[in-house]
Amino acid sequence: MTSPRPFDPQRALELAARTFEIEARALLGLAERQREGFPAAVQAMLECRGRVVVMGMGKSGHVGRKIAATLASTGTPAFFVHPAEASHGDLGMLIGGDVVLAISNSGEVDELAAILPAIRRLGVTIIGMTGKPGSTLARHSDHVLSCAVDQEACPLNLAPTASTTAQIALGDALAVALLDARGFREEDFARSHPGGSLGRKLLMHVRDLMRSGEAVPRVEAGASFSDVLREMTRKGLGFTALVDADGKPAGIFTDGDLRRLIERGADLRDLTAGDVMHTQPKQIPQDALAVDAAGLMEQHRITSVLAVDADGRLVGALNSNDLMRAKVI
Repeated sequence: MTSPRPFDPQRALELAARTFEIEARALLGLAERQREGFPAAVQAMLECRGRVVVMGMGKSGHVGRKIAATLASTGTPAFFVHPAEASHGDLGMLIGGDVVLAISNSGEVDELAAILPAIRRLGVTIIGMTGKPGSTLARHSDHVLSCAVDQEACPLNLAPTASTTAQIALGDALAVALLDARGFREEDFARSHPGGSLGRKLLMHVRDLMRSGEAVPRVEAGASFSDVLREMTRKGLGFTALVDADGKPAGIFTDGDLRRLIERGADLRDLTAGDVMHTQPKQIPQDALAVDAAGLMEQHRITSVLAVDADGRLVGALNSNDLMRAKVI
């Protein structure tokens, strides 16, 4: 290894720009290389009765893991199998009806070439992603995807750079075509990402977060003003719901309303709940999405909403702190 040259920031920027330009050209050229192999590969994955098994060695293996993860998260069951481990038992992970997506830029990597005949004997469809249409991988494949690039971004034209970028992009293209063909929706994405922000927004309902039962501050509309204050103090949500004889919300009284009454010098002794409540309180079905409750609060500049059942009866209460704790907002 030769001694390093003095660091030149300008040269580093020039090499970065050159890398971006080469890889951008590689991606643009990739579209021109996709012919009947791409739609045939998508159709094979759509008709797959088992799983998509992704394989690759070295850098192609790292890309393969990413492709398998992207497919799995967008509606196509997939996992990665290391070719070297496959020849020592992991080939047993494959079953009839699977589709193998084998990735190799040269198409000649020994560990992958060695197991291709065994994979074919399993009756598994093989999709080869390679930069060499005449390679061993291409010859053993039912469908071939070209990931060929004119040059690597590496100044020596050796290190996999533009070629791995092309592989990643081609894997993304497969995933996008498949999710579109499957009619994959936001709700489906959320189900495979329950821990992410989208999952929380699309899977969490009001009933999952609301205070319910004795935790809901409520009094009858005819209750005394002192009963309203005691209930609001006990439950600590900064408001009390007022319900009619059927248990449906008739109004609401908040700590802000209390401050305004005191500022006006109102005589609080003879007031009833009905005298001070706001009618038509904001409410939301308990089966609504929590994100819809957040939108309702934001729209009306309030911090709490009442949750009701299908008959309109009060069953819960939800405030902005509940939504923040659940990371809905």
